Amino acid sequence: MTKILIVAGDASEDLEFFYPYQRLLEEGYEVHVAAPSRKKLRFVTHDFVEGFDTYTETAGHSWPADLALSEVDPTEYAALVLPGGRGPEYLRHDPHFGRVVGHFFDVDKPVAHICHAALMLAPLGVLKGRRTSAYPACSSEVELGGGVFVDGPAVVDGKVVSARAWPDHPKWMRAFMDVLREHAPAEKPAGS
Repeated sequence: MTKILIVAGDASEDLEFFYPYQRLLEEGYEVHVAAPSRKKLRFVTHDFVEGFDTYTETAGHSWPADLALSEVDPTEYAALVLPGGRGPEYLRHDPHFGRVVGHFFDVDKPVAHICHAALMLAPLGVLKGRRTSAYPACSSEVELGGGVFVDGPAVVDGKVVSARAWPDHPKWMRAFMDVLREHAPAEKPAGS
């Protein structure tokens, strides 16, 4: 089966992890989750409350990481998904993060990122010259990383598909599925 990697950590946004994870499984991909270590990750749920200047946060679900970032051989994966939340604040400092994530951009594989994931991509230099969506509060980081911020639900730049936050899921994943079907189609299991 065609394998896709999701890089997540504690405090990654619950919906931004589970929606693509389950959608990719449904499409027929084998999905692996990498984190700083093999452990049960604890996600958070962000919501938008009228009259509140920023989003709110509550505890979300838990899910096990299949492997540590140090164990990832990115050449085994056809595509990458990066959820947002607060996880990107510290994931970008993992010593193996740049090696793993950089591979997908270096060899032009499909990448989907959403919300605060731009925080961990900007320091790698992979947003330079790229049209990129993100949570609007991250627009400065996109621009500091050399990217062009686009306030949109499914921004496609080559094989990279980005979005603002979980309300964009349907358009974001529809656009990413189009990219995957063209560049990294799911292999159907024998006998199906």
